[in-house]
Amino acid sequence: MTKHSVTKGVLPAVGLLLVLALAACAPAAPEASQAAGAPGFWQGLWHGLISPVTFIVSLFNDKVGIYEVSNSGSWYDAGFMLGVSVALGGAARGGGSAGARRTTRP
Repeated sequence: MTKHSVTKGVLPAVGLLLVLALAACAPAAPEASQAAGAPGFWQGLWHGLISPVTFIVSLFNDKVGIYEVSNSGSWYDAGFMLGVSVALGGAARGGGSAGARRTTRP
């Protein structure tokens, strides 16, 4: 067995495990969160960080939502928006290509 044939079989398995692990990060249904107490800032931050994965899962599962509707209010919202900003790149990428647009004068 060659090194190439071993990695050829391992990579799809690792990819599948990674997808399943990320899918397990989806937030709980609203009924579950109401029983345990309303989510606050830290859960909002977590839900915002995993929002790209949660969005994909929500396309296939009607019981999964991106945003926890039974939250504690403004602190959950602040955490969620901060998490989404970090997960999607936020303002940190805004000026990344500004240096490439500069031209030198002849």
